Amino acid sequence: MLSRDRAVQQMLDIARQQNVETVWDRLADQLPQCGFGELGLCCRHCTQGPCRISPFADGPQRGVCGATADTMVARGLVRAIAAGAAAHAGHAKHLAHALHKWARGTAPDYAVRDEAKLRAVAARQGIDGAELSTRELAEKVAHSAFSQFAEGDGPMAWARATLTAGRMQALEKLGALPAGIESSIAEMLHRTHIGVDADPVNLLAGGISCAVADYTGCHIGTDLADILFGTPAPVVSEANLGALKPEAVNIALHGHNPVLSEVLVRVAAEMQSEAQAAGAQGINLVGICCTGNEVLMRHGVPPLTHSISQEMPILTGALDAMVVDYQCVYPSIVEVSRCYGTKVITTMGMAKIAGATHIELKEEEAAEKARQIIREAITAFQARRGRPVNIPPVKSKVVAGFSVEAILAALAKLNAADPLKPLLDNIVSGNIQGVVLFAGCNNVKVPQDHNYLVMAEELLRRDVLLLATGCGAGAYARHGLLDPAATERYAGAGLKAVLSAIGQANGLDGPLPPVLHMGSCVDNSRAVDLAVAIASKLGVDTDKLPVAASAPEFKTEKAVAIGTWAVACGLPVHLGLVPPVLGSALVTSLLTAGIKDLLGGYFIVETDPQQAAEKLYAAIQERRRGLGLETRPW
Repeated sequence: MLSRDRAVQQMLDIARQQNVETVWDRLADQLPQCGFGELGLCCRHCTQGPCRISPFADGPQRGVCGATADTMVARGLVRAIAAGAAAHAGHAKHLAHALHKWARGTAPDYAVRDEAKLRAVAARQGIDGAELSTRELAEKVAHSAFSQFAEGDGPMAWARATLTAGRMQALEKLGALPAGIESSIAEMLHRTHIGVDADPVNLLAGGISCAVADYTGCHIGTDLADILFGTPAPVVSEANLGALKPEAVNIALHGHNPVLSEVLVRVAAEMQSEAQAAGAQGINLVGICCTGNEVLMRHGVPPLTHSISQEMPILTGALDAMVVDYQCVYPSIVEVSRCYGTKVITTMGMAKIAGATHIELKEEEAAEKARQIIREAITAFQARRGRPVNIPPVKSKVVAGFSVEAILAALAKLNAADPLKPLLDNIVSGNIQGVVLFAGCNNVKVPQDHNYLVMAEELLRRDVLLLATGCGAGAYARHGLLDPAATERYAGAGLKAVLSAIGQANGLDGPLPPVLHMGSCVDNSRAVDLAVAIASKLGVDTDKLPVAASAPEFKTEKAVAIGTWAVACGLPVHLGLVPPVLGSALVTSLLTAGIKDLLGGYFIVETDPQQAAEKLYAAIQERRRGLGLETRPW
């Protein structure tokens, strides 16, 4: 089995029949993969290499420069963290530029959609906005965000304002408080250059500091997206390939950054008549990966698929255009699109694909660029008319958009004076045993969605509340776990009672879904905000909470960075694939055990999802025991 998703299974049959190469075929061509690389025991940081260190005693034990296995593994890991941090930093900086240009009056197609959040973020960052207009305040917040990227005089204000005082002290003691996002990334690239930092422990401390910089970039990205496009609130939609419409102009929004996709949503609504004049029933926007998450949680745009299955929508023959920004976009989509007439449109100057149509996004003329893109899709639709399509009749109901603000608003219906109290009471009583955040990607080395589904079923029936972001949220969307009806099927009695009570208090005809969709992968910072609020309410640090995280099918360097800052926040973090660190017993031991004594958080590496769920549950019970709460056996 390559995927648990029935729609993907049907499309893979089509791919075989039509001899179209997919990501699974390319993995098979790569096997066996490099054993040295899988252990982290290869290095090509200079031209004296590539060097390989033998995991056995009878082979080379040092690289040409003298680097040991410990140094080589640590260097590789922290370089991955730096790359992940760079990706999130670029995302956040792009949003800061959009806000700044709007404030200066040069990007008229944007607006501040959530002024309350703008003023809340400004106040949190120490900006007095009482006498300022919205544009004046937006400019100051944009400048505050820009200031986080360069090297400052002390710990970054954005991190200091959003983490607990205890966390800041623990990180400071470790020397892991960065002074700037981009300066931290640059330092890690410097330190991993040949002949610089060769102390594996010191390298790992630097990697944690860089991960905190990544957290800051993620938080800025989420804050500014909410300010510009609105803070998400629950929205009902559907998910999977069955959301495609054969007689409509189908346009997929793919990537991670909402700066263009938000404008496309608005412009598409204005151009419905143009599509109808071309013979279509209208324009049908759909999502892929985290750009899909962004437009799902703010507009109800249906997500089609995620991550490794991004080629599948093209195979339906019904997709007229795939509009991409950046991150997790496979260049292979251009090759597949040639067989089906789908127009692949790149929009970012730093993320082009050879063979794609490129329409550069400029914030100053965003709406005009969006119209140009949609007209390309309408032309592709006219060329497609009359050709057969293969749209799998597979889709699920979805309720998404659970920002922290939305969760607190829902809880306020139970206790307006103290919204967190119902949540804390139910954790104390055991109706909620703990909370697990599922994040990360799909990985072609794992049957798609399998680990997510097995772990969710095991934890939900043991009354663990689940949050999800990124492709993890996408997996649960496509398999029906974001449907309130799934609460009845999957949740334990205690959790079901809590979700039903919240649903009833909010006038819903049923419970909340068993998995709460919190947004895209950059939005993992929302889960930290919720944890910090709970910890502050209890008077403890986040490393004492019965809260954990899991990336059961991770693949990207961004996920490595996120997982590391989750550990820095004091959480047990499960990884469902083995990262390339086993070549160093020292590094492996520090990440899975030694770091727990310093920060409270640690990595749990377990490839069996059943056992992974059991280990996370045990970690939650350990935290409950530490708080003096009643515990339960597995």
